[in-house]
Amino acid sequence: MSYSAGRRRGISTKGEEKKMSSELRKEPIIGRWVIVRTENILTPEKYIKENNSPRRNLNSVFAYGREYMTPPEVDAIRAEDTHPNNTGWKVRVVPNKFPALKIEGELDKRGYGVYDLCNGVGAHEVVIETPDPFKRMADFSVQELANVFKAYQRRCEDLAKDQRFKYIAIFKNFGRSAGASLEHEHSQIIALPMVPKYVKEKIDGSENYYRFHGRSIYEDILQQEYTEKTRIITENEDFVAFCPYAQRYAFETWILPKNIESQFLDIKEKGRQSLSGILKECLLRMREVLSNPSYNYYLQIQPTNYKNTVAFLWHIEIVPKLQVVDELEWDSGFYVVHTPPEVAAKYLREAVVPAETALA
Repeated sequence: MSYSAGRRRGISTKGEEKKMSSELRKEPIIGRWVIVRTENILTPEKYIKENNSPRRNLNSVFAYGREYMTPPEVDAIRAEDTHPNNTGWKVRVVPNKFPALKIEGELDKRGYGVYDLCNGVGAHEVVIETPDPFKRMADFSVQELANVFKAYQRRCEDLAKDQRFKYIAIFKNFGRSAGASLEHEHSQIIALPMVPKYVKEKIDGSENYYRFHGRSIYEDILQQEYTEKTRIITENEDFVAFCPYAQRYAFETWILPKNIESQFLDIKEKGRQSLSGILKECLLRMREVLSNPSYNYYLQIQPTNYKNTVAFLWHIEIVPKLQVVDELEWDSGFYVVHTPPEVAAKYLREAVVPAETALA
């Protein structure tokens, strides 16, 4: 091998392997590459800290007894002897007062020179997750969290009846840097007339893998995570939480069902409680390790009124907001991760968190 060839391949001419300060890792579903730092990595205490403690003077429009301050509810988990838009609710779903998309009208796709556009048709709803404005999701009981997932399922089933909608996005912003404008715990549901690019890339990547290998890529991901064990944070009977091998952000966490044929809308109360238990544990671990960070989570499910696929597996992605976006990400789309997932998972796995004591 020539000297120049050795230099091009990053191999020392003295026969010693050159130690690299980072790794380029390829995400196996959509093929995105990320840069993972392996030297001068950031430990939890080196990330930006943000005060996300609830303010006691909070005057929440979502609070119990203030139902008249929101648009009329479209659904609620409430006691049987109570009435809509009154007290007695546990989880309440209302239209967003300032919706990104409106449910009235037709899509009317059209061209404008080289550009495409259509009307802003869709649905935008707010899931008020608790009557208590001072309670944080990490402190919900398992049953309280299960009620939130039940509300998600009910809204997905109802919105899917509208043939205009192709994807139902479910997400939560917690903390100012994650985009939360209100402190009262809530998440959002947006029904879209098309499948988002990121989700479509995941579906296409999953289908390509399935056609080539004859099995689900999620099955192989789970198998490798169980073999290596270094990126797994926690698990229970039905779900496993881990830091992805080629994660985009430090301490990013995925929750996957162990049953790769699972469908989100099909899980019953036992499954909802199991999912709630592992989500609660992950949020508690993040709060302990990362000093109560702002975060986003995304519940990615199968599209609706779209092609059916057995290759894609629904899951939750939790992304703590720990640092300013790197310039390289803005310029090229390359994510730079300053804490390897193996290191992040170790911190989260070893965190001491209180055990759940009640389901009520």
